[in-house]
Amino acid sequence: MDLSRRGLLAATAGTAVTPRGAGARPLRTGFERLAADGYALLEGRRVGVITNPTGVTRDARHVVDVLHADERVDVAAVFGPEHGFRGTAQAGGSEGRHDDPATGLPVHDTYGKSGKELADVFAGSGADTLVFDIQDVGARFYTYIWTLYDCMVAARRAGLRFVVLDRPNPVTGRDAHGPVLARRFASFVGREPIAQAHGMTVAELALLFNGEFLKHPVELETVLMQGWRRGDFFDASGLPWVPPSPNMPTPDTALVYAGTCLFEGTNLSEGRGTARPFELLGAAGIDRRWAAALGALGLPGVHFREAYFAPTFSKFEGKTIGGVQLHVHDREAYDPVRTGVALLVTAKKTWSGFAWRPDHWIDRLTGSALVRTMIDAGADTDEVTGAWQDGLARFRAVRRRYLRYS
Repeated sequence: MDLSRRGLLAATAGTAVTPRGAGARPLRTGFERLAADGYALLEGRRVGVITNPTGVTRDARHVVDVLHADERVDVAAVFGPEHGFRGTAQAGGSEGRHDDPATGLPVHDTYGKSGKELADVFAGSGADTLVFDIQDVGARFYTYIWTLYDCMVAARRAGLRFVVLDRPNPVTGRDAHGPVLARRFASFVGREPIAQAHGMTVAELALLFNGEFLKHPVELETVLMQGWRRGDFFDASGLPWVPPSPNMPTPDTALVYAGTCLFEGTNLSEGRGTARPFELLGAAGIDRRWAAALGALGLPGVHFREAYFAPTFSKFEGKTIGGVQLHVHDREAYDPVRTGVALLVTAKKTWSGFAWRPDHWIDRLTGSALVRTMIDAGADTDEVTGAWQDGLARFRAVRRRYLRYS
């Protein structure tokens, strides 16, 4: 097949071409461009699809249902990440091995698997080409990008071809922000040294992973979007928002998540069990002083409201607690990571009950012990954020080589 003639992608490992008409509106996702090309990229292949509920078309049909119904595509299996293929599991859970009731296709569980174990799952599925189509939210500790990474490594080990269908970064791809992971803190919420808010799409990340981190690059092909610009928020896409996980209900949640998810590493509620997870933060005993301290900082793009709420599950289940709600009023000016650090600094100063999780989960989330130890030593927001700038500058230089959109 003459891929250069089709103008859809480049077939060499770790490369991609700029889509035709980049900047034209409306946006077309990687799947839409694949379908428009008659699925030629999958011709004669046994296909395994790595996806979850976010793998949908513009009219909200799931891509697996569409592919399975099309005689031009031979779908051998489906692979579900954390929360599962159909998205029924909460954080830290998955759906296990089962047959999909809608299509009859075998669904394999990737969550918690990597290396040889995951390669064996792929090899036993009968697929020779893996297709990744999952909506990311732009934060290093959101696990779907590490599902992508682990699946690329396992596909290379199993000798399979790997195709990434691109989707928008919902909080834009204008720049990277926050600390860069130190490898000794690597985990499933951060395998490799990228910034906390990476500012990339999944296809760009796949190219970066293949070019920088995989010891043996996989046979990688990427299908880029058409019409996406780096400054676009999700509402510019015209696509339906499907919650990528149970506690990511809206694009507004994604906007704050790269900063407020840090509260998973504390004894405060991060808003799980409410209608506004990651926008509501609090604990028993917190009062109006926290919101007042935050308001005095004059952080750009965000207001803080004194708030009281009762989570229905997770921390403080069934108890009314005090805290704050974030209201982003200028998303262009808003910096989620800097705001997250300011929230931590002021919470510790205004609430005597503040504590880190005993397992130092905050170090996994931030990618080092720096944020925790500096805050404990009394550092302010400017001092903490200033401490990671050299590492961030180095990551930005690497990142630029893999950006594919204007």
